[in-house]
Amino acid sequence: MSTDVTSLLRGQPVMAILRNMDPQRSVELASKAWDLGIDLVEVPIQSPDAVPSLAAVIRAGAERGKPVGSGTVVTEEQVRTSVKMGVAFTVAPGLDPEVVSLCRDLQLPHLPGVATPSEIQSAIRMGCTVLKAFPASVLGPEWFKAMRGPFPGVSFVATGGIDASNAGAFLEAGATTIAIGSALDDSRQLDLVAEIIATRGTQDRHNGD
Repeated sequence: MSTDVTSLLRGQPVMAILRNMDPQRSVELASKAWDLGIDLVEVPIQSPDAVPSLAAVIRAGAERGKPVGSGTVVTEEQVRTSVKMGVAFTVAPGLDPEVVSLCRDLQLPHLPGVATPSEIQSAIRMGCTVLKAFPASVLGPEWFKAMRGPFPGVSFVATGGIDASNAGAFLEAGATTIAIGSALDDSRQLDLVAEIIATRGTQDRHNGD
């Protein structure tokens, strides 16, 4: 398993987040994401009752060779739980030095959250150059444009309030990947999501060659 978040995200313009769903529904939407071409699926574990859903999606992902990550990882205990369950990566809403350090020690790809230039600088000092911009809908596309100047070596995953209607604006503004949740459960948005995956994914793979 790669310990490099950049490698995980290469050619992946869309990541799926399955929050507050029971195990069966989580697997259903994860399967829908995989069928669309979304390889990266995250299941937040903000509370213990979410762990069974993560476990179910990990099992389903293993059958299809798909990496599954745990989200809303804010404690070292959650990191260790995630490792025991066999996650491929972890995601956090904020930047926690202890969580970042433990994930590095365990060779587990970690995507920390940031919302300010100071947090970005701190993340870079910790060795993190792929960051979750959260909440993206509050920050707005212009934030991504503004951050490209002082931080050209940083890649951002736009998370929070993203759907098919505004995903393009965030990608055009400089986000490497956008994270969606409810859009997977909306048939009206799925065609737009598929189009983003087809066009952006191909571009990213070619740029990575």
